[in-house]
Amino acid sequence: MSVSVLEIANLTGAVIDGNANINIEKPAKLEDADATSLCFFANPKYETQFNQTNAGAVIVPIDFKPSTPVNFTLLRHANPYFAFCVVLEHFFNPNIHKKGIEAGSFVSNDAVIGSDIYIGAGAYIDELATIGDNSSIYPQVFVGRGATIGQNCILYPGVKVYAGCHIGDNCIIHAGTVIGSDGFGFAPIGDVYAKIPQIGNVIIEDNVEIGSNCSVDRATMGSTIIRQGTKLDNLIQVAHNAEIGANTVIASQTGVSGSTKIGANCQIGGQVGFVGHISIADKTGIGAQSGVTKSIDQPGTNWIGSPASPIKDQFRSWAAFKNLPDLVKELKQLTKELEKLKENKG
Repeated sequence: MSVSVLEIANLTGAVIDGNANINIEKPAKLEDADATSLCFFANPKYETQFNQTNAGAVIVPIDFKPSTPVNFTLLRHANPYFAFCVVLEHFFNPNIHKKGIEAGSFVSNDAVIGSDIYIGAGAYIDELATIGDNSSIYPQVFVGRGATIGQNCILYPGVKVYAGCHIGDNCIIHAGTVIGSDGFGFAPIGDVYAKIPQIGNVIIEDNVEIGSNCSVDRATMGSTIIRQGTKLDNLIQVAHNAEIGANTVIASQTGVSGSTKIGANCQIGGQVGFVGHISIADKTGIGAQSGVTKSIDQPGTNWIGSPASPIKDQFRSWAAFKNLPDLVKELKQLTKELEKLKENKG
């Protein structure tokens, strides 16, 4: 792929400061770039790399002033990282999606298939399933009975969507993820457990992206819900009847227990664990490896630790913990002195 700086500016709305006719052949990091590379610069801590780069063009903040003269073209934009992402998606995306239904796939006669779709070899589309226009179903994907996949979706190899589950428009689900597996519901009867039928489904709203090897369990009754715009990393478990609010981002290896409700616009680190039947307010931030054992009612707060507590409280506790050996030593010394005072008094 070769694209001119002018084409990039027209696509992103960036303002050109320099030669508009330079041809760009690849994106690159500042330190790896050559004269055919496009980079972006948004964080001041990388200014050294910016000053030393050999790039052909760099997307920079709209009011950025280089500290030294540069010999490459600047593309000024209000959000350089976003503009760079737009360029990657439009010109350099390695996932060129095919069209048509490949041999070796199975599509039920009772399924509803949209236009301009791709269904790869080994995919299985069950009866009464619906695939929306311009969606891509990669090899080895299973779409169960009555499941619906919206428009402009991508299901990468090995995704399994169980019966009755719903995926909205513009969703991306990466390889190996399972949507609609049974929730972990068992009733103790004496020393054994009886399986509770899981008769609900999963609803995934529009513009959601789910990483590889995640599990989103179907509800016991009703729906497990992932609201619009949410982004899940790889290796995440969402249990039955949980709900993830709109535009929330969750990092890898997090587990959300049954019936827990996470609000909108939350930011959740990796390896966070949520107990069941709690609620998390909108715009909550939770640090990596936290254990959330109770509801968080106040929006816009940050929590960390296990059990999780407000981040300022946790930092104070950690600071005190660092001093614990000295405090124990002082306590022992005071105890000895107190014993001596008792002996002298006696």
